[in-house]
Amino acid sequence: MAMLSYKLRQPMVIGYIIAGMLIGPFTPPFSLIRNFDVLNLFAEIGVILLLFVVGMEFPIEKLRKIGKKALVIAFSEALGTFTLGYIACQGLNYSLADSLFLALAISVTSTVIVMRILEELGMIKEEASIVILGVAVIEDIIIISMLAILQSVSSSGELSGIDLITSIGTVLAFIGGVLFIGSKTVPRFVNLIGKYNQHDVLIVAILGVAFGLSFVAFEIGISVATGAFFAGVLIAESKVHSVIQVLTTPLKDMFGAIFFVSVGALMDITKLPGLIVPAIILILVSIGAKFYTVYVASKSQGYNTQTALRTAFGLSSSGESSRLLLLKEGLMLESQVPSCYPW
Repeated sequence: MAMLSYKLRQPMVIGYIIAGMLIGPFTPPFSLIRNFDVLNLFAEIGVILLLFVVGMEFPIEKLRKIGKKALVIAFSEALGTFTLGYIACQGLNYSLADSLFLALAISVTSTVIVMRILEELGMIKEEASIVILGVAVIEDIIIISMLAILQSVSSSGELSGIDLITSIGTVLAFIGGVLFIGSKTVPRFVNLIGKYNQHDVLIVAILGVAFGLSFVAFEIGISVATGAFFAGVLIAESKVHSVIQVLTTPLKDMFGAIFFVSVGALMDITKLPGLIVPAIILILVSIGAKFYTVYVASKSQGYNTQTALRTAFGLSSSGESSRLLLLKEGLMLESQVPSCYPW
């Protein structure tokens, strides 16, 4: 399927997802996947390695340059999409809780897929790609905070300011701690290991950094992808980051492919006929709201039309992050969230 996608000049991500659908349990007669725990474990490893390598393209100085602009764009996108998504869900006669939760889900940008496609197109170092990464990181903070609000309202019937402050403070403390302490220690550690010119020792050391920060992020309730991304940012400050990028690329490609295969394997296309109308409506609302809000916000921050358009297109996706968010947090709702994501 990857070769077919390549021949058709399409992103290989599409080939991987279709391959997963063919061997998944919801697509007879194959159903070759028996143990989803193992598949999901490899998929998590793929996410960590993919975002780690992407993070190495964005040293701290590069992130600083877009911080303020990315903040404005991220808030515009998240809040604008959430508002329009809520209105659409109410129009589809979903309950208040379901409407709020689905609106939050379609506000999440599919960072992993976007970054993989930008890599394949050779656009990862362009200005629009840098803006997309910055917005995605800030969006994580916004979405986690909004999720804390919904969880608080759902469990207690009222808004808990303490939960909200705790959620935002945890994310900011993690990012601040990583950038402040990590920038003073991790590059020196990696440079020390690099002096010995032992590639096997070097790759073990940097993978320890990547999975270590991912583990810390997971333990405090943040996405493992965020931890892996900032691990890559720290490694980018070292003198041997170019060698590390070469060493980790094959691992990233292999486990990244498994991640997208797992996304395809979990798709239950038998539910598509009954959900096609609400799915299409929410897809169009998500894409339209994201594109418009990001484009307008990007132009307001002084970006030229080409960069604003590319950023808007790049952030218009809403995919696996929404799916994982629904699966992970869906139990907080009193009623079952309708599965409006057949892909």
